[in-house]
Amino acid sequence: MIRSINHEKSRSVAPYLTAFVISSVLLAGCSSQPEAPDQALQAAELAIATAEQARVADYASPELGEARDKLTSARAAVAKEDMVAAARFAEQAQVDAELATAKAEAAKATAVNDELGKNVDTLQQELQRKSGGAQ
Repeated sequence: MIRSINHEKSRSVAPYLTAFVISSVLLAGCSSQPEAPDQALQAAELAIATAEQARVADYASPELGEARDKLTSARAAVAKEDMVAAARFAEQAQVDAELATAKAEAAKATAVNDELGKNVDTLQQELQRKSGGAQ
């Protein structure tokens, strides 16, 4: 009989002990400060540097400016130890820089396409002029 009472007590305490352990682990996880988003910051810096090397400012200046502003905001958030905001700003800076690069490449491709179209028109006019004069 004594064994059954002790066994019943241990069964009634087990859920509380389990809940205590789980809540302790969760609280410990919540209280720790997230690390600085170093990889996200480096990726944003690299994307901006790549955009600058591609002379994006000639074609997509607003987007590149936004990327720089968001990288500055990310660094400020790190200084304030707001790592969640820092990571968000760094990711946005990277995306803005990549968008600027893509827009610049599209604008360059359009310019090349327009130039080729003009060259084709010129060649067609030359051919018509020469074939018209030969008749």
